[in-house]
Amino acid sequence: MSAPPRIVPKPWGHEELWATGPGYVGKILLIREGHRLSLQHHERKVETLRVLRGEVACTLGPSTEALSERLLGPGDVVHLPAGWVHRLRAITEVEIVEVSTPELDDVVRHADDYGRQ
Repeated sequence: MSAPPRIVPKPWGHEELWATGPGYVGKILLIREGHRLSLQHHERKVETLRVLRGEVACTLGPSTEALSERLLGPGDVVHLPAGWVHRLRAITEVEIVEVSTPELDDVVRHADDYGRQ
C-alpha cells in the first residue's frame, strides 16, 4: 500500500509528492498566479512536465546566456534535461504534473524571488 500524498508548502504555492519508485518521483506543482520558481538547473535530475490547467511561461535553455521562453497551456509537455537552466512563471494559477528522476536535492539556483540560495 502506498503512502498518502505529501504536500510541501512553497513560497510560490505547493508541491504534492504523489508517487515514488526506484527510478522516478511524481509531483503535482500548484503555482499561484503571478508567482515564479527559481531560475535554476539540476546537476543530475531530469524532469518532464505536463500542464494540467492554467497557463505558464517556461524559460529554458542550455545556459543562462541561451534562454528562450515558451508559453504552455493544458496538455503541453516540456522535457528538462540535466544541466538545462529553467524557470516557470504562472500567468494564471497553474497545476503541473512533474515526473522526474529521484534526485530531489540537486538544485542550483541562479536567481530566486524568495531569497533562497
